[in-house]
Amino acid sequence: MKSIAVIGGGITGVTTAYALVKRGFAVTLFEKNRYAAMETSFANGGQLSASNAEVWTHWSTILKGVKWMLKSDAPLLVNPKPSWHKLSWFAEFISNIPNYRSNTIETARLAVAAREHLFAWAQAEGVDFDLKKEGILHIYRDKKGFDHAGKVSELLAAGGLPRRAVTPSEMKAIEPTLAGTFYGGYFTESDSTGDIHKFTFGMAAASARMGVKCLYEQDVVELHSDGQQASVTVQSEGEKTVHTFDGLVVCAGVQSRQFAAQLGDRVNIYPVKGYSITVNLPDAQSQAAAPIVSLLDDETKLVTSRLGLDRFRVAGTAEFNGYNKDIRADRIRPLTQWVNQCFPGINTRQVVPWAGLRPMMPNMMPRVGKGQQSNVFYNTGHGHLGWTLSAITADMVGEVVRQAL
Repeated sequence: MKSIAVIGGGITGVTTAYALVKRGFAVTLFEKNRYAAMETSFANGGQLSASNAEVWTHWSTILKGVKWMLKSDAPLLVNPKPSWHKLSWFAEFISNIPNYRSNTIETARLAVAAREHLFAWAQAEGVDFDLKKEGILHIYRDKKGFDHAGKVSELLAAGGLPRRAVTPSEMKAIEPTLAGTFYGGYFTESDSTGDIHKFTFGMAAASARMGVKCLYEQDVVELHSDGQQASVTVQSEGEKTVHTFDGLVVCAGVQSRQFAAQLGDRVNIYPVKGYSITVNLPDAQSQAAAPIVSLLDDETKLVTSRLGLDRFRVAGTAEFNGYNKDIRADRIRPLTQWVNQCFPGINTRQVVPWAGLRPMMPNMMPRVGKGQQSNVFYNTGHGHLGWTLSAITADMVGEVVRQAL
């Protein structure tokens, strides 16, 4: 039985470990935190959203970034302080603008394919993660945004995802709790939502039952491979330990870039910070006033998900500010204000803020496959769609590893 290490215990690492143990590998999962899914996979927007497959490599993204650079509460915020990493990342981002159409179509195709695996795995392993198959409603306040969404819908359809335009009155019928004036919307009935932390934690437990050796509180400090054997050096309680394997898969989120460099590969991931709030719904009035259908507000770049009876998640924004996980009040405030505006019946006294770093490649596509060494593999760089794409990329890298080892 071939042995393989998986570096990282977030959504991509745990699903990769599961896909590998199902293929008969002896899998060891390394995670620096005490539990799985404690960083970027802890409190995201909750959407399993093929309808959000549009990549960001578009000139409009650059223009918004420049326009909002000095606006602290902007949906997209770029720290103007230069760094070589940031400059090189944006240069590659711009060079990928010609691939906007093809990458959006491919991302939609992957997102649709991911559903089959994710739902089947959760059912097979009995993982409850507050799944709601109520669809996702994209909302637009003006004609410009709505017309752009029509063009995006053509790309999504080319990737195998149908969605339909809806009028303001139809939007009200789909989600009666939504307040405000809107130009129109697009509804994707096949999309869904769930709690990424519950899913990942549950799949980690399932993987352990199947034989995955989950090593938590293990800070990986060095990776090495000679093409035949791979080594993982970890530090725990001040002592270093070296583990050897037939191969390894890097699924380490924003840390994947530095690990790839140790292995002789270039994986140009930039950490793009996103924020969320979890609104506790402590009373019947708040529970009735919170939406069941998931929303994506294109103007504010915010998404929502209803997690069970008494939690409502709102997430979004993008901040290019390096490896910084500070939770800024001026970035959280617009999320709470948005809830007060769109769902005035919700009591927002109990709001839990959070921030995480999305591992984003400049072409907006995940890095899935081999490294330079024949026994090194990657499943990382999923950006804002890690939850949505995780099951299909785990299955893909599982097949690559099976064929290579």
